[in-house]
Amino acid sequence: MADAVRRTMLITGASAGIGAALARDYARRGWDLVVTARRTERLEALRTEIGGAYGVRVACVTADLMEDGAVDGLLAEIAGQGLTIDGLVNNAGYGHPGLFLDSSWEEHERFNRLMVGVVVEATHKLLPGMVERGFGRVMNVASLAGHMPGSRGHTLYAAVKAYLIKFSQSLNVELDGTGVHVSALCPGFTLTEFHDVNSTRDGIDRLPGYMVMSAEECARLGADALEDNVDVFIPGKVNRTIARLGRVLPQQRVKRMMLKRSESYRNMGDGR
Repeated sequence: MADAVRRTMLITGASAGIGAALARDYARRGWDLVVTARRTERLEALRTEIGGAYGVRVACVTADLMEDGAVDGLLAEIAGQGLTIDGLVNNAGYGHPGLFLDSSWEEHERFNRLMVGVVVEATHKLLPGMVERGFGRVMNVASLAGHMPGSRGHTLYAAVKAYLIKFSQSLNVELDGTGVHVSALCPGFTLTEFHDVNSTRDGIDRLPGYMVMSAEECARLGADALEDNVDVFIPGKVNRTIARLGRVLPQQRVKRMMLKRSESYRNMGDGR
C-alpha cells in the first residue's frame, strides 16, 4: 500500500497459531500491524520476521487481556504511538478442557472475559472510528464448534464460539453500507500449538489429512472472506459439510456422533 492509504490491523493473540498466520498474511497484503499477546519474545520474533519479509510497520504490545482494564490500556498505548486502527482481528483465546462442574467459577469467569467480553469491548471501542472514516475490517475468530450441538467437555467453548458467530452476523447487517466489513472465521481442525497446550495433539495427528488444515491456509481464506464481507465463513469443503450436516440431521443423532468422535481425540478438551 502507498503511504497515503496505509492501513493498520490490530491482531490479538498474535504470538502463535492462526493469529501469527493472519499477521503474516495481512503483512503480505501490505497492511501495517499492531500485534499483541502475553509473550513478548514471540511478538518480537514475529516483528523481525514480518518486517524483513514484507517491509511493513509492526508494533508489538505485550498485554494480558484477561486483566481488568486491559483493553483500555492496549488502546491507550496504541494511541500513544500515534497509530490509527483500521482493522481488528479478535483472535486471542484458549481452550478450557474438562467438565463444567470440575472448574471453579473464577476459571469460567476469566474464560468468558477473554473469549466474549474482550471481543465485544475492543470492537465497540474501535468501530466508531472505522465508521467515521468509512473503512474498517473486523474479524472474530470463532470455530466450527459454534455450528454444532454442544457436547460433553466442550461446554463453554462451543457456547462462546456460537456467540461470536451471531455477534458477527448482526454487526455485518448493522454496518451494511458503512464501508466496515465484519466476518466470523470458523476454522475446523487446524494445525497449531493450541492442541499441544490442551494435550490433544496425538488425537489430531490420528485424523485423516483431509480433515486438518494448515494455519496459513486458514488465514488466507479467512482474510479473503473478510475482504468479500462474508458474514460467517467456514474454511474447507469438509468443514462446511460437517456444519451443514449438523443443521439438517436429527440433533440427537448428531450429539451421539459428536460424543463418539470427541472421545477419540479429546481428553475432555477441545480444538479450534
